[in-house]
Amino acid sequence: MDVLRELVRDDAVLTLTVKPYGKQEIVLKETGSNKPYQVKICDIPDDAFVFKADKFPDTRKFFNGNKGECKRADFIIVVRTSGINWIIYIEIKSGSGQKKEIEQQLRGAECVIAYCRAVGRGFWERPDFLNKDEYHQRFISIKKVGAQKRPTRTPPDMNRVHDRPEKMLTISAPSRKGIRFKEIASSQGT
Repeated sequence: MDVLRELVRDDAVLTLTVKPYGKQEIVLKETGSNKPYQVKICDIPDDAFVFKADKFPDTRKFFNGNKGECKRADFIIVVRTSGINWIIYIEIKSGSGQKKEIEQQLRGAECVIAYCRAVGRGFWERPDFLNKDEYHQRFISIKKVGAQKRPTRTPPDMNRVHDRPEKMLTISAPSRKGIRFKEIASSQGT
């Protein structure tokens, strides 16, 4: 985690907020549209590192973008614990969004982590930095943020884990109170 903290610029990193009873939360804010919106992730582990993946430099100056390779999700949460380590990719939409585009954005954020992994290994000389075998990946789409309706979630499929962009967990119209970390980091299927 120290390498990641050194590697990523401060203006891309989000700060955890400590709530009563020592619980922590993070507020994921999207300000790019004409009406800003936000989602809270509650009960997040102490050593979580959260950053805006879309702060990563625009790759359209190098890639053509024909397959969606220039897109990336909004946020990445990296959590290293004594139990299970997580890398969680999150795309937030005020509306519904297109499934294929969201998959491309999540896949693009996964490429940001792959690039960080390569830089940490090459420049920090840390061969196990963000080792794929030590982290469980989760892909999350949060839609209809701020919608004036009752919170709903896609019914869980007990045999399906959201460990690939095409198998993302979709949360629609999340509660203003927030989403619990364990909901998005479900170890189901691991």
